[in-house]
Amino acid sequence: MNRRNLLASLGSGFAVLLGGAKAALAASKAEDPAWELSKAEWKQRLSPGAFAVLREEGTERPFSSPLNNEKRAGTFVCAGCKLPLFSSKAKYDSGTGWPSFWEPLPKGIVTKLDFKLIVPRTEYHCRRCGGHQGHVFDDGPKPTGKRYCNNGIALNFIPSKSASPSKKSAPAG
Repeated sequence: MNRRNLLASLGSGFAVLLGGAKAALAASKAEDPAWELSKAEWKQRLSPGAFAVLREEGTERPFSSPLNNEKRAGTFVCAGCKLPLFSSKAKYDSGTGWPSFWEPLPKGIVTKLDFKLIVPRTEYHCRRCGGHQGHVFDDGPKPTGKRYCNNGIALNFIPSKSASPSKKSAPAG
């Protein structure tokens, strides 16, 4: 292979990576057609910060969400469509500055590969509306070993009817 072919091959590979990164700059497609809203409709429904995260795959500043310190029993739902995503029983303090969970609720999220930082990461979205929630990593506690690192602004919290603090502590990790 000559130098010209090598550079052309490298350029093509880089273009594919950039194309993958560019394709990942929008929220996933909604699985529920009722939630396939236009950009203008989403902007009317969401705060500017929630829009940037849920619809443009942004990231909020660490330690900026009040949900990071939420300790009551209840359910964390998508801020876009209110689909239940996480139980408070799966929440733990990861020390990262974002609400973290070791397990999502069944049928709450979908995942895809994210190449925005060149190195692939697993990104997850709300199954119903496609809103970006965060990334999942393999450094969480037992029993799953997963850390679902969520943008707090992409969630709302619904306390259980008793609204008492969660009695179940985070699993040992």
